Amino acid sequence: MAIKYYDWASHHAARQPNKIAITDLDDGRKTTYAELEKRATLFASWLNSQNIRKGDRIAVLMRNAPEFFEIQFACHKIGAICLPLNWRLTSKEISYIISDSTPSILIYEDIFRETVENISKDESIGITIELGLDKRSSEYENVLLKSSGEIPSIDCFHDDISMIMYTSGTTGHPKGALINHGMTFFNCVNLGIPALINSNSVQLVALPLFHTAGLNCYANPILHAGGQVILSRDFDPGKTLAVIGDPSYQITHFMGVPAVFLFMMQHPDFDKTDLSRIQQAGIGGAPCAEPILLKWLDRDVPLVQGWGMTETSPGGTGLDVEFAKKKIGSCGKPLLHTETKIVDENGEPISPGQIGELLIKGPNITPGYWNNPEATASSFVDGWLKTGDAAREDEDGFLYIVDRWKDMYISGGENVYPAEVENIIYQLPEIVEAAVIGIS
Repeated sequence: MAIKYYDWASHHAARQPNKIAITDLDDGRKTTYAELEKRATLFASWLNSQNIRKGDRIAVLMRNAPEFFEIQFACHKIGAICLPLNWRLTSKEISYIISDSTPSILIYEDIFRETVENISKDESIGITIELGLDKRSSEYENVLLKSSGEIPSIDCFHDDISMIMYTSGTTGHPKGALINHGMTFFNCVNLGIPALINSNSVQLVALPLFHTAGLNCYANPILHAGGQVILSRDFDPGKTLAVIGDPSYQITHFMGVPAVFLFMMQHPDFDKTDLSRIQQAGIGGAPCAEPILLKWLDRDVPLVQGWGMTETSPGGTGLDVEFAKKKIGSCGKPLLHTETKIVDENGEPISPGQIGELLIKGPNITPGYWNNPEATASSFVDGWLKTGDAAREDEDGFLYIVDRWKDMYISGGENVYPAEVENIIYQLPEIVEAAVIGIS
């Protein structure tokens, strides 16, 4: 019997086996915690039969579906490392990630068959398993049928790596951020408590699960608490509004990047959609223009800003609902079990109101990057992660993300941050999307 320190599926299957854990919005499938546990165990057992051991990488190339979580929890059961792949990348870009991470197995959705064939021309992949979300006779399903369901006892601890998430840098190749069990646990605590997540919570997940925002804001925390996750393959503003407004779904939580909320509020159904059941809607991923925040707050939606990175698991800071309007534009204060500080170019702390680089540390911070000691060494100073984000703090201790530190440009001898200019441009109702860059 595997040790279940991080096996939420097993825990909730024992306590509430018939509770719906995941609903697939696109095909109507409903997966109970008992079914999630059974299928994750079967896949974990098959992985073990293929000599997959603790620390081996299992790559996943698929859209949002219950099988993603089956694979994630299967990896947890035997100590393997789950490797989500961004299906928006080109074959060449995915080939680099495959070459860098050397997964033993690749599970891919059938619509990405051509991509996998192109990858195979560049890289040697041990075992590939095709998964058909609309089929019940795919290779993935056959694997589950062949499985004995027996799993060896595996010790897993906070420091053990559970996932590698590749982040797209502004230059060079993407880096594989190491995610350990402790980071994921502390993210469930840090985000779950202020977001009021419990076993009655229901989240609509429209962001892709290969991205930390889709997976961990708040899908994993919801499953950790024994709630329900409703998965959408792709984001569509009209479809998303319809589901949120439908009382049969009882959506309590939602997460999006600024563009998601912008497209939804520009949709003709926005003003007539019932948003009253949302207990918290999180927005992050980039600085958000105030007109977007105000539009949602005026609909009495508890829309709160937060800040984080893949490397922070991702919760780093959060703004409590009571300050959503009073401190509009702020990403709040450090979350529980987390510390932040803002420093100048010399690494010295600065005064409130001044702009510097945001640094962060805590048990939710990555230990480094896969196969990249140079990037790991350059990203930390005295145990603090250098985020690369320009930020300021007001007299009350609330943080404001100004822009990416490297995006700042100088005009007329003054430091200018593109996000500040974009915020002004967004006040024009005719503007759908804006981007400001410096040109020398």
